[in-house]
Amino acid sequence: MTLHLAVALDGAGWHPAAWREAPPDVFSARHWAGLVAEAERGLLDFVTIEDALGLQSTLPDGDDDRIDQVRGRFDAVLLAARLAPITSRIGLVPTATVTHTEPFHVAIGIATLDHVSGGRAGWRAQISPRASEARHFGRKEVPPLKPLAHEADPHVRELFAEATDAVEVARRLWDSWEDDAEIRDVATGRFIDRDKLHYIDFAGRYFSVKGPSITPRPPQGQPVVTALAHARLPYEFAAAGADVVYVTPHSAEQVRAIVEEVSGLSGELKIFADLVVFLGDDAARRKARLDELDGAELVSDAAIFAGTATQLADLLLEWRRAGIQGFRLRPGALPYDLEQITRELTAELRGRGAFRHAYEAATLRGLLGLPRPLSRYAEVT
Repeated sequence: MTLHLAVALDGAGWHPAAWREAPPDVFSARHWAGLVAEAERGLLDFVTIEDALGLQSTLPDGDDDRIDQVRGRFDAVLLAARLAPITSRIGLVPTATVTHTEPFHVAIGIATLDHVSGGRAGWRAQISPRASEARHFGRKEVPPLKPLAHEADPHVRELFAEATDAVEVARRLWDSWEDDAEIRDVATGRFIDRDKLHYIDFAGRYFSVKGPSITPRPPQGQPVVTALAHARLPYEFAAAGADVVYVTPHSAEQVRAIVEEVSGLSGELKIFADLVVFLGDDAARRKARLDELDGAELVSDAAIFAGTATQLADLLLEWRRAGIQGFRLRPGALPYDLEQITRELTAELRGRGAFRHAYEAATLRGLLGLPRPLSRYAEVT
């Protein structure tokens, strides 16, 4: 069975000192185009693009005063739209936060990405819990985020409830145009069939959205929704509205426990594991060098792997036997660790019959084995 592989792209890599080894121009289209082209050459399922509503920081809430780490990002949805025409098969999954952002805007942005990519769009839905980020908008009073904010925190629970509604609004907007609503019949002068555009009339605690969308139904019907989750509350959020969840186990034993818990919430949710990876015969030495440059050993929510492609393949297949269906790998340093993934790791997995030799589908839903849903508003005949 083919293993699903994705990579999470962020600046110069997931190690904060990675930019000092081979400093890329992280604010150039050429840099990002090269990364995504490499991922597509490796036949990966998709790439995710990190984003947030505040600068990167070592503090739990607010900006720090460090000048030796990458700060700043492109808008992930706009960047994905730029990359879509220069790729042909790989999925593009930008991060877009739902806190402070209207779901109508997110929905049409992701729908547009699906159109310009020919059906390869996804969305990593994310909350924005920090008071420092709320101050960029001035609409909400948000308490400072505690260093170890727990899912029982009322503020965090409210944000996830709002996010659940936001995803539901987006999904309804994607359905608000039926597939054949656009006619473009010059002879009759009819561009659309107005009966096939639908009000969604969503009225909830956080949003009241009339609809319909201003963007025709995406080629996939529903772009792929994904979410990162570490505990029960975000698991529930993913189960309520996502197609794919990224989890962060640190052992095969944890994999089994997480898979059992998440599967109990949704049997249809695809479960991917996140790993920060440094690959190659000198991976441990490279990581140690970066740790030294940064002044501290790298820590992460996800497990950190440093070793050869063969050793990583062993780990991935062990975790697959424990129930994981795919992996979102976070390259420690770009482009080096990405190239190790796309060239060495994929070759190792292919030799074991666990990875594809060619893309099997033209859409992201097709690659992931997800059916294309009908519009919920279409009349069944």
